[in-house]
Amino acid sequence: MSVTIHLAQQAEADDLLGRSPLAALTGMLLDQQIPMEWAFTGPYTIAQRLDADDLDAHRIAAADPEEFAALLSQKPAVHRYPGSMAKRVQQLCQYLVEHYDGDAGAVWRDAPDGRELLKRLDDLPGFGRQKAQIFLALLGKQFGVTPDGWREAAGAYGEPGFRSVADITGPESLVKVRATKQEAKQAAKKAKGAKEAEGAGG
Repeated sequence: MSVTIHLAQQAEADDLLGRSPLAALTGMLLDQQIPMEWAFTGPYTIAQRLDADDLDAHRIAAADPEEFAALLSQKPAVHRYPGSMAKRVQQLCQYLVEHYDGDAGAVWRDAPDGRELLKRLDDLPGFGRQKAQIFLALLGKQFGVTPDGWREAAGAYGEPGFRSVADITGPESLVKVRATKQEAKQAAKKAKGAKEAEGAGG
């Protein structure tokens, strides 16, 4: 099943994300400390460098770690920290091979409810609770994966709005999500400043 995705903001990379569960998971894994478009273009870049039209968990899991790190480090690099992210991508693929026979889609295909799906995502190497909730929201909002209770399990990310990659369906929504994140960052900064001032005053 293929869906239309606009996370990489590049046609070929978005096409891969829409048809490859492993590419979508890998993009989510890479989505930290770099712009979202860069992260979600990563799976396509990796596939191209492997001379393949999709990512193969078995192949990546079995790859020589140094060679795989070098592959991600080629210019343009797949991530700001290509060496450590190469290790994480391999760990993710090794986990998928061990627990799901290398089939990334099996993580969510038969999940009975949102709570179980969140647990499965949370168990993936490189996925903390927040990343798991965002990816769960992405599955529900854009991939049609909607087991009972998925919105509740996704927390605030499951609600309507422009909070995360789950809500990005094109350039306009990307701008709105960035604005929301900026506001949240400013609010956190302000709260921290107020707390520090309060402490200094005491």
